[in-house]
Amino acid sequence: MLGTVLHTRGDIRCEEVAEPKILKPTDAIIKLSASCVCGSDLWPYRGLQPIDAPQHMGHEYCGIVVEVGSAVTTVRPGQFVVGSFCISDNTCPHCRYGFQSSCEHREFMSGAQAPYVRVPLADGTLVATDVMPSDDLIPSLLAASDVLGTGWYAADAARVKPGCTAVVVGDGAVGLMGVLAAKQQGAERIIAMSRHKARQELALEYGATDIVTERGDAGVAKVKELTSGVGADSVLECVGTQESMMQAINCARPGGAIGFVGVPHGVTFDGQMLFFQQKSLMGGPAPVRRYLPHLIDLVMNRQINPGKVFDLEVPLVDVAEGYKAMDERRAIKTLLRM
Repeated sequence: MLGTVLHTRGDIRCEEVAEPKILKPTDAIIKLSASCVCGSDLWPYRGLQPIDAPQHMGHEYCGIVVEVGSAVTTVRPGQFVVGSFCISDNTCPHCRYGFQSSCEHREFMSGAQAPYVRVPLADGTLVATDVMPSDDLIPSLLAASDVLGTGWYAADAARVKPGCTAVVVGDGAVGLMGVLAAKQQGAERIIAMSRHKARQELALEYGATDIVTERGDAGVAKVKELTSGVGADSVLECVGTQESMMQAINCARPGGAIGFVGVPHGVTFDGQMLFFQQKSLMGGPAPVRRYLPHLIDLVMNRQINPGKVFDLEVPLVDVAEGYKAMDERRAIKTLLRM
């Protein structure tokens, strides 16, 4: 079958890869309805993350189960399922505490930019829909696999609650999902930091009340101006750079909370600075499995439409264009049809 393979910086190809097979009794094989390119895929694509050997790409997925291992009991062939980008058994102490992304048997999904994929620990990772979804819901269900769940975790980790003021740093797919999540979780004011018109418009549609185009110290000053010098109750950091992290920390009020979900690259902290800031930090890989049942219900009931974050759709064979468009910021997120 064809699949996406990253060979080295900027060299992404759609080429022949091995078809997945059941390797363990806890595995499942899924025929994907769609996959996509993630912003985190751009780190190795840009050469900012080392590549020791060709990598079979893709960690966001949804589709129909075609085969299960002998130990799988919660999903069966013919069901439509959505899975987390973090593989988990959903039974270990960390999973039961709600942090499936720190499962004692955690794996990170790969190889999902292809027609078929093997999902380890299927019982703990996959959630089936009650009915077969209509085709127009596929993008939104796909978003739940990572970016929606990650944006939701950013809002949760930032302690967004009804009536609060939230700031979202980053206008990529995760940042936009953070805006949607903050709205759903009850934020009264949502300040989206964005310089790009199309992304600003989608942020406003998802619930942003203010747009700030400035960055760094200027961006912090604008947020302080909008909040009468106080700062935000909750800040969602959805980028992962030193500048974005400091911008997030400095936008929060004393006693505020920062949920950081952008994979950190070159981010360092000064302990004394953090000590006197008196702000909470919670982040890491999102425990998407914790949120999947609720997010799937919201999508299936058409209460949210996260699928709008996909503003470019290409067939799998044209995946290189999908990466290039995102790298050049001509697209927010690329949907891949098999």
